[in-house]
Amino acid sequence: MDASGSPLDPAFQALASATHGDPFAILGPHDGVVRVFLPQAQRAFLLMQGRETEMARIHGEGVFEAPHNGLRESYRIAWEAGGQRHEIEDPYRFGPLLGEFDVYLLAEGRHQRAYEVMGAHPRKHEGVDGVSFAVWAPGAARVSVVGAFNDWDGRRHPMRARRECGVWEIFVPGLEEGVPYKYEILSGDHRLLPLKADPYAFSMEMRPNTASIVHEPPALAPDANWTRERAARAAIDAPVSVYEVHLGSWMRGDGNAYLTYDELAERLIPYATEMGFTHLEFLPVSEHPFDGSWGYQPIGLYAPTSRHGDPDAFGRLVEACHEAGIGVILDWVPGHFPTDVHGLGEFDGTHLYEHADPRQGFHQDWNTLIYNFGRTEVANFLTTNALFWFDRYRIDGIRVDAVASMLYLDYSREADQWVPNKYGGRENLEAIEFLQSTNFAGHANFGGIITIAEESTAWPGVSQPTEEGGLGFDYKWNMGWMHDTLQFMQTDPLYRKHHHDQMTFGLVYAFSEKFVLPLSHDEVVHGKGSLLGKMPGDRWQKFANLRAYFGFMWGHPGKKLLFMGGEFGQEREWNHDQSLDWHLLDAPEHRGLQKLVSDLNAVYRKYPGLHQRDTKPEGFQWIVGDDRDNSVFAFLRHGESGTDPVLVISNMTPNVVQDYALGVPCGGRWRRILSTDDAGYGGSNVGEAEAEAVPEERHGQNQSLKITLPPLATIFLTPEA
Repeated sequence: MDASGSPLDPAFQALASATHGDPFAILGPHDGVVRVFLPQAQRAFLLMQGRETEMARIHGEGVFEAPHNGLRESYRIAWEAGGQRHEIEDPYRFGPLLGEFDVYLLAEGRHQRAYEVMGAHPRKHEGVDGVSFAVWAPGAARVSVVGAFNDWDGRRHPMRARRECGVWEIFVPGLEEGVPYKYEILSGDHRLLPLKADPYAFSMEMRPNTASIVHEPPALAPDANWTRERAARAAIDAPVSVYEVHLGSWMRGDGNAYLTYDELAERLIPYATEMGFTHLEFLPVSEHPFDGSWGYQPIGLYAPTSRHGDPDAFGRLVEACHEAGIGVILDWVPGHFPTDVHGLGEFDGTHLYEHADPRQGFHQDWNTLIYNFGRTEVANFLTTNALFWFDRYRIDGIRVDAVASMLYLDYSREADQWVPNKYGGRENLEAIEFLQSTNFAGHANFGGIITIAEESTAWPGVSQPTEEGGLGFDYKWNMGWMHDTLQFMQTDPLYRKHHHDQMTFGLVYAFSEKFVLPLSHDEVVHGKGSLLGKMPGDRWQKFANLRAYFGFMWGHPGKKLLFMGGEFGQEREWNHDQSLDWHLLDAPEHRGLQKLVSDLNAVYRKYPGLHQRDTKPEGFQWIVGDDRDNSVFAFLRHGESGTDPVLVISNMTPNVVQDYALGVPCGGRWRRILSTDDAGYGGSNVGEAEAEAVPEERHGQNQSLKITLPPLATIFLTPEA
């Protein structure tokens, strides 16, 4: 039967047209009746207390109603269509999902565990198994969760509005993990938006598909021993050597297939261990639609990319790293996000996550959108995301991408293309506060983690604690050192004397921050060539130059970071679509370079002088910094008192220099502990294994020694015990 003329007809029509913003007000148990909307059903039945009652069709579009005793008793709904019968729980009989405290914290924009209530969670609610969904869309007139489970029909599961915090929620009984879903959103001005992925999705489909997938993120068990160990491994007086890896192109499988997270655990971790790296840094693993962004334009901030497997498999990769004693650092991108229609842009029909003004909200260099850090809910979404990776996956650090673009309102903009802050300045005050609060929250909640800034300007206090007015990072990438020294190394040795300061200038500011020396992915793409390809000279000289440069880098103050492939002399520019050229290791010069990096890591770890005072001026002392004509650099590295100094000497010309005199702080025999010119590395094996210091003042020292400097090489010496 089909009743008509009901006072609720306008509400029923709104349900049928998917414009009703409060479905729980009319569906489910109300005033002695149960009401359901089943647009696909021909007949419907109320199943309750062992009885089956046929429900009356009270609206032609599929609204059914049957009497109910008004008590909080469970019931089920059966419906028939096309000769088939289906039986379901009624989503609209369940009470709210968010507790009052969660609502309060979400409304305030300070719920640091929002991922526990937002997104999709398999759970038991009021005694029934299903999935809870919650999404922030305060400007929406209606939000529905859609998927194959409801034929992607936005009329079937419109959500409850929690207007006090702008969140929409619903519990869908019977759903399980693995279900793809999106949100269908009707804007406040009643525009139907493109289907949106869940900002809190914990798993997402493999591109080009873009749906979110119901998957409870793993909660790796805390390990107190590892927490203590990782804090020691990442301390300012520890040897930190980072291997930067793009998981999709470090190595490929048969048919150029991506390795799975489990395969990466089997191959990458033993390799990194053998090479002596202390940490693996992964280019962004958050889900991203475009391979060519390398992960730097993410949409699924909470979802490990499906290119290598599911979230549980990524968790196993992290655990395997820890079991091997290797820390895991994730590249993290809170500065901008892509414009793909299923993403965060105009999420609820308003500029919810991004600034409305393109002078603030659009990044001209990358054609991406910029988060509105001044909106507390947006800043909380991002801070919570960082905490999520520390909490659920037990990662050990984050490297924050493009910090400079966040700090400056006029970053890469013409004079009339930016909006000053409230004081008329160019500093992004909201972004500063966001970075400080994120760093503070991370360190306050998770012991032993590290945060690293990719910051390319002279912004003060990047690695100072927030309580001292700094941004609160543990380390900062030394971009100036990287650019200066690479430019020097690319210069023909004949002309290096004119560029001598490019190798020494980094020591002018080396202790103003706590630095990481990066030879990163950015230096081997976009026509820049590989590290080996940058080196001048014939083939032998190219390898010798790179070996000498690595020696200089490992001797220089600052933690170390090397992008994959550099350690064995990748010859081609990095290509994210294919594996590194591992076959090159068939050649002895490539194997020699690889062995050198492994040995440099071993020497770096073994000798305290090379790492203990990385951030202190007393840990470094020039011996020769002004020998432009010979392009020679010599300096001492000092550890804490009671440790032997290490003398590092680089000869950046192809000339052998005989009897080069150097001042040293103590007499006796000085032993060579590494030379990048060693025959085992592919070098010419020039020079003495040891030298005797004599009481002759030189370079401000009361002893001196004479030594042969091999061509294009760096050597390390230390006094005999």
